[in-house]
Amino acid sequence: MHILGVDIGGSGIKGAIVDTITGTLITERHRIKTPRPATPEAIAEVLAQLVAHFNWSGPVGCGFPAAIQHGVAKTASNISKSFIGCNIDKLFSETTHCPCHAVNDADAAGMAEIHFGEGADQSGVVMLITIGTGLGTALFTEGKLMPNTELGHLFLENGAPAEHYASDAVRKSEDLSWKTWGNRFNTYLTFMERLFWPDLILLGGGASKKFDKFKSQLTVQTPVKPAAFLNQAGIVGAALYAKSKTI
Repeated sequence: MHILGVDIGGSGIKGAIVDTITGTLITERHRIKTPRPATPEAIAEVLAQLVAHFNWSGPVGCGFPAAIQHGVAKTASNISKSFIGCNIDKLFSETTHCPCHAVNDADAAGMAEIHFGEGADQSGVVMLITIGTGLGTALFTEGKLMPNTELGHLFLENGAPAEHYASDAVRKSEDLSWKTWGNRFNTYLTFMERLFWPDLILLGGGASKKFDKFKSQLTVQTPVKPAAFLNQAGIVGAALYAKSKTI
């Protein structure tokens, strides 16, 4: 089954048509810069542009940077706070004229990894962390998702919110070396390990492509690997989520 998967982020909105049987992208990924301000209407319009770009008329899966409950955004991370309380499934469906199904963006990335990537057939607890504008998290136990964990917003022992201390956006804005940033990210991983004792930690998002530049700074006991889908995980997982709502 082919579905348009979209990853809505704080800096870019990316989409591609996905073969949900194999987890492969059957088109080139298309990216549009996230509008500012990132209001519900502005994001919906960009989504409509993506739908038009692919000449798409079927289901659309949207990985979205918020906790989502029954299609309604309950939080808003790196987007307009006016999203809170918005039924984004309804808004996006009406704007694109396609059935749209939104899921937390990190949960989407985790779904891709659990179905097709490094988390496939992994027993126990698997945590995926997306490193980008913020820090997104997805937590699985025996392959079952605990949705909307949003653990990038936890305060670290130094008093800083995790994603304000160790996201890729912070690395760029503070012009940190990979070694310095890697030490910060290791602080976050150590905190996650003490809380959840995962059997495997997977890293997605833009910074996952540079894993070799900071892996030597990581001292946690838990095995840490870059996600197999790297920065495409959110697109694939969003398509999988839409498939689960369609069948």
